[in-house]
Amino acid sequence: MDALATSLLAGDERALARAISLVEAGSASGQELLRWLRQRTGRARVVGITGSPGAGKSTLTDALIAELRGSSKRVGVVAIDPTSPFSGGAILGDRIRMTRWHADRNVFIRSMATRGHLGGLAAATLQVVALLDAAGFDYVLVETVGVGQSEVDVVQAADTTVVVLTPGQGDGVQAFKAGIMEIADVFCINKYDQPGADRLRREVAGALELGMYDHQTWFAPIVGTVATKGEGVAQLLAKIHEHQEHVGAEGLRSSHRRRVRAEVVATLGEQLRRALAAGEQDAVDAVLSGSATPASVVRVLLQELASPRE
Repeated sequence: MDALATSLLAGDERALARAISLVEAGSASGQELLRWLRQRTGRARVVGITGSPGAGKSTLTDALIAELRGSSKRVGVVAIDPTSPFSGGAILGDRIRMTRWHADRNVFIRSMATRGHLGGLAAATLQVVALLDAAGFDYVLVETVGVGQSEVDVVQAADTTVVVLTPGQGDGVQAFKAGIMEIADVFCINKYDQPGADRLRREVAGALELGMYDHQTWFAPIVGTVATKGEGVAQLLAKIHEHQEHVGAEGLRSSHRRRVRAEVVATLGEQLRRALAAGEQDAVDAVLSGSATPASVVRVLLQELASPRE
């Protein structure tokens, strides 16, 4: 374990990939590695990129990498892909779009499968972010699989959350319904060269000005981009930097604390799901027969998790 941690801290990509695999597998050695590295976290700036499927999040992420590399920043990317119904693994669409960074040792891209985890993020995402943080990356970009009506937990992972919208897909109305308006620190209208972009900007600005959402002291800016051409990406990154300066060091520390809290909650949920899977049929039969309630089943699962059986 010491050798793996030392290699990871020295910038060994294979060591980092191995560490991420251990964490994704939920192994005890992966958890021990995280414990050992925890004091080295809290330095990276974590940016969440979320929005509707097809909004161009992967292309925008690729353009942000280019902008950050232009400033000599090390960039880690966690791209959450849909789970393959056949293999159970990630459908690596995001990594395919970012192949130009393959030879750049200062860019590390990892695709992760959702494996049925709702919320736009995989269960191990927060722990992988911690590993990338400890490994010395300046920025960690977390790209979600594509949010739905209530899948907004990317805000728990990020210091700054970018909500990506596109014209011509009903996003103006859908964003108001989906609950993602209030999590945005920065709005990005991608594909701004398409018809309807100005109208979408007015709709979003109008909603914000009417006070539909409480943005307190930070009023989320709206930036237009054409990610395929790199247009507007520098302005988007400037607004991300402005938000980080606005919240300041104390705000970033609070964000880091929130991320660790979310990591604990996600780990509990994952362990409960695994414990239930081991005896799901019996649990369901017990509830159906009236010999148990869902609450009593959960209590038993918690007791089993608490018992030292390793």
